[in-house]
Amino acid sequence: MIGSAEARSLHDAYPAIDLHADTLMWSRWIGYDLHTRHEPPLWRGALAGHVDIPRMREGGMGAQFFGLVSLPVSKRMRGLARTIHEQIDALEENIARQPGAIRLVRTAHEVEEARAAGAVGALLGIEGAHALEGDLDKLDAFARRGVRYLGLLHFSANEGGFPAYGRGRRDSEGLTRWGARLVERCESLGVIVDLAHINRRGFLDVCAMATKPPIVSHTGVLGAFEHWRNIDDAQLRAVADRGGCVGVIFCPRYLGADGLDAVVAHMKHILDVVGEDTPALGSDWDGFIVPTRGLADPRGLPLLTDALLRAGISDRVVGKILRGNVMRVLAEA
Repeated sequence: MIGSAEARSLHDAYPAIDLHADTLMWSRWIGYDLHTRHEPPLWRGALAGHVDIPRMREGGMGAQFFGLVSLPVSKRMRGLARTIHEQIDALEENIARQPGAIRLVRTAHEVEEARAAGAVGALLGIEGAHALEGDLDKLDAFARRGVRYLGLLHFSANEGGFPAYGRGRRDSEGLTRWGARLVERCESLGVIVDLAHINRRGFLDVCAMATKPPIVSHTGVLGAFEHWRNIDDAQLRAVADRGGCVGVIFCPRYLGADGLDAVVAHMKHILDVVGEDTPALGSDWDGFIVPTRGLADPRGLPLLTDALLRAGISDRVVGKILRGNVMRVLAEA
């Protein structure tokens, strides 16, 4: 493991949990093997090939939330739920080949059990409620297969609301009635609501009705860099008031600069605005992004830990960022 002895010690005590990587999309498409250490050529490694179990171990990771992606080309497109199931199938195939290396986990307790057994924990989250194809009952089936969070939106509108991306209805309309029913169904099933990609009004609508902690799995914050993808201080406070957490993305486009200091700047803004119980890791690895320098893959996480320590953030708070805040939300959900 690279990084200082202090960083390595912190990762031993608080094995990191990342809230969003799209790796299973590649497993479904091209048979990407989680068990193989990948050193892909630049043309491919820039946008994917970021996460595998050997590099997760080297970076001091305990668990990874794998985002399950389906990208509709039209509102009427079907087969989206099947696409999600096929990504879960790909994870299960990887687990079956080496069950001692990686485990599907659902709860904070199961994350700890995997750690005790020397396995990496795999958690599941769906990116966009369009994958439900307008049918709330599909969420029940996904929850039975281990899905722990549902992102209400991705890049296109669906039955639940409107994305942050785009114009027109982006800011004028919020959560729909179907979207409100979906939030209620999520909470009844213990599925965490993810507010990444939803427009501001819909975001605040969800927080106003939420009875359990929501998350923002991967985002930047406007207080550190002005970009349409990032969330403002009112949104931060709305999540924090409900006991949720916010994963900081590793993409320079949304961070506003390249390098570890840019990630630290977003973390520090969250700490300054809402305190130590909110910030978390939300890489977006394998999601068609070029990660920031130093965090091209999980091996760089101890370097981020060192950067947080240099910024004056205490060991205890770094432990919350790496692991503690996500574990608390998992337990409370």
